[in-house]
Amino acid sequence: MSFPIVRHRRLRQSAGIRNMVRETVLNIEDLVQPIFVTYGTGVKTEISSMPGVFHFSLDTLKEEVDEIAALGIPAVLLFGIPESKDSVGTSGFVDNGIVQEATRLIKEWYPDLLVIADTCLCEFTDHGHCGMVHTFERDGHVHGDVMNDESLELLARTAVSQAKAGADIIAPSNMMDGFVQAIRTALDEEGFQHIPIMSYSVKYASAFYGPFREAADSAPQFGDRKTYQMDPANVREALREAESDVLEGADMLMVKPALAYLDIVRLLRDQFDLPLVAYNVSGEYSMVKAAANQGWINEQAIVMEMLTGMKRAGADIIITYFSKDAARWIRNR
Repeated sequence: MSFPIVRHRRLRQSAGIRNMVRETVLNIEDLVQPIFVTYGTGVKTEISSMPGVFHFSLDTLKEEVDEIAALGIPAVLLFGIPESKDSVGTSGFVDNGIVQEATRLIKEWYPDLLVIADTCLCEFTDHGHCGMVHTFERDGHVHGDVMNDESLELLARTAVSQAKAGADIIAPSNMMDGFVQAIRTALDEEGFQHIPIMSYSVKYASAFYGPFREAADSAPQFGDRKTYQMDPANVREALREAESDVLEGADMLMVKPALAYLDIVRLLRDQFDLPLVAYNVSGEYSMVKAAANQGWINEQAIVMEMLTGMKRAGADIIITYFSKDAARWIRNR
């Protein structure tokens, strides 16, 4: 049958009907709000390239967490900016590290708010890479090789220290080969068999991370991350990366970035039955904010369409700097 018997507009003629037949719904429970914590006192400093996103010291953190909890957002993703850095990222796995201290405070204030700990070394190393580096000079320039196997022990130590501090979920973002297995083994050996791993399974070497590198002070001091993060041109490689993480014990899979990689989100949704996370990254956030500040777009409409598209592609969970705004808009819809 076809027109005039079939009329697709019948199901679009009123808000009530459109709501009734809507296939994809974005909920507050789908959202995760990233937070950047740092040392000092009285710090609430806006990140210049990410309007509305701030660095918080531990004494100002509660204001942000209160707002997140009041909005009903179920989880936060913690990033830390340490007082000092070294070649192996020691500040990332010490018991009194900034992420560990922030975790303890948040779990004291809101025991039911999920704390997801980003497990990487780039914020804590003086070279800005996500693992141990062998450096050498050539032609008057510093070069370096990121050492895979030697980095795994440090990443595992970081995960264990975060779990001991009270993190509910470990989210390793380093893209070293074997990182899920190393972290799963270390967590289990320390009695944290119950702590799930949200793996950054498919993380591309993307230009969309630019503002984050200012926020986390994590830009590489030499070279780039293309030897361990994925080539944006590759699709089949994403399946190999995700399958490895599944076999090594990942509990959730992530695609990062989200907006330019919705085909990858759908690919993983069709191939694997684990919960799937999409990371709406800093560059995606900042582009929308910049255009909205110029009055060129309707920010609320754009953000809600973008996040709904990520859910439609197959994401169960969305990490986004828009979480607080989206939660307010969802409440009022």
